[in-house]
Amino acid sequence: MKILVRLLISAFLFVSTLSFAGEDDTERAVRAATAEWVETFNTRDAARIAALYAPDAVFWGTISPTIRTTPAQILEYFVSSATRRPTLRMALGEQHVRIYGDVAFNSGYYTSRFVQDGQETVTPLRFTFAYRKSGERWIIVSHHSSRMPAP
Repeated sequence: MKILVRLLISAFLFVSTLSFAGEDDTERAVRAATAEWVETFNTRDAARIAALYAPDAVFWGTISPTIRTTPAQILEYFVSSATRRPTLRMALGEQHVRIYGDVAFNSGYYTSRFVQDGQETVTPLRFTFAYRKSGERWIIVSHHSSRMPAP
């Protein structure tokens, strides 16, 4: 009986370890998808940025007065942003990833920097990305970004 109990405990611990390893890999993949968004955003290539979003994605941009619910609207936001602020770049900060099967959320902050008329403007921003697993990729299904409120 003792041997059976030890075998069951060992099997449980082994399976638990595998489960945690899978979660770590998934969390890394979601963080990598967010880093890919930042890297792609920094290219200022609107089509490449918009391609990171699912066809049914919802996007509430930092400087948008309207919510965007179609691929064309999301693309237009990034085209407009790149035209108005071609030097705008993002740097990723703190992140908090939560995973629920094939859906994941990443909330945190990033910092925007751009130069206009020789002056650099730095703005802290907060974000939440919702991802859905599509094949081997995590694609953005919902994105909200806003300026950090003054302390």
